[in-house]
Amino acid sequence: MENFELIGNAEKGKKFLESIQSGNFLFSFVISYTETCEIPGITIAGADKDSIQFTPPADAEYLHFGYCKTIDKIPMTPDGKPTPGILTKTALESSSIPHLVINAGSKITPQLPFIESGLSFGKNISTQDAMTDTQVSHAVDFGRIVGRSLASLTNCLVIGECIPGGTTTALAVLQALGYDAKVSSSIPENPIELKKQIVESALKRIDSDHPYSIVAKVGDPMIPFVAGMLSSASSVSKVMLAGGTQMAAVLAFASKIGFDDENTAIGTTSYITDDESANFKELIQKIADVPMISVDPGLKDSRHAGLRAFSEGFAKEGVGAGGSIISSMIKTKNNSAKFLELVEEEYRRLFT
Repeated sequence: MENFELIGNAEKGKKFLESIQSGNFLFSFVISYTETCEIPGITIAGADKDSIQFTPPADAEYLHFGYCKTIDKIPMTPDGKPTPGILTKTALESSSIPHLVINAGSKITPQLPFIESGLSFGKNISTQDAMTDTQVSHAVDFGRIVGRSLASLTNCLVIGECIPGGTTTALAVLQALGYDAKVSSSIPENPIELKKQIVESALKRIDSDHPYSIVAKVGDPMIPFVAGMLSSASSVSKVMLAGGTQMAAVLAFASKIGFDDENTAIGTTSYITDDESANFKELIQKIADVPMISVDPGLKDSRHAGLRAFSEGFAKEGVGAGGSIISSMIKTKNNSAKFLELVEEEYRRLFT
């Protein structure tokens, strides 16, 4: 536990950690898509513009098989830095935590068994509404069904996501719901001005203060789906939202539709909580009385530049990495030094 930092309501955070010491976890990986990610310069979640749409299914395949089927390499940045899925895969495998994939609007279908929500991908919010109000309602309803089912199988449901460009739609939803949000990015030089322009043009289309309408106008399918999961799952088991900025937007929307904050925590990496270009810690505390558990995966000490890059501001989080590492450390009692050793093994398997 020495590698964890509790932020926000520390008492609640301690209770949450105590309640999941049994190590009975289930990791659910929600893949989705917003055409907002196709705006040049908004994300590096893929080698180029055309490959970004393959990132969510490829991450799902890599977690399961150790390689990808929809593309011939694991998802990487244009200059070859690996997906944060490498952290998640190492965490889940080293602790034998089961996982499953949920398709909540991915543009490309993954080539493995998964739960299908039937949701469409989100549109580019800079030019049009992301979804219809009816699609948001379906996303919440389907999320509630899936969340309740999965939560009944475990003591702690860990929810991760992959949606390229999702920090921008998350920023739009947070601001539309009245929060002064500054969000993280997959890039060290956070394209704040570009995000601001996109969000400003999207917010002009808002003509209702109803949360469903707001998410339909400026959000993405992942936000209402995961909020629905949280809403029902938190009434049955503990829930750890594994992620950064996008999970802040999920929490903000979930606070409008209802969830149990006694059973909820956010699990993320120190690369998110230490990000000075964002206000993640303050933001979460304004949204809900939910503890944050932050883990330092120790990647700054890696001998591999591709792993050190996470600690230098690339990606920072994603594919539920932080929550997976926290769950893995609780179950195995490993620390960051041991995790680093294991993730370096996986890195060498992939790249040597």
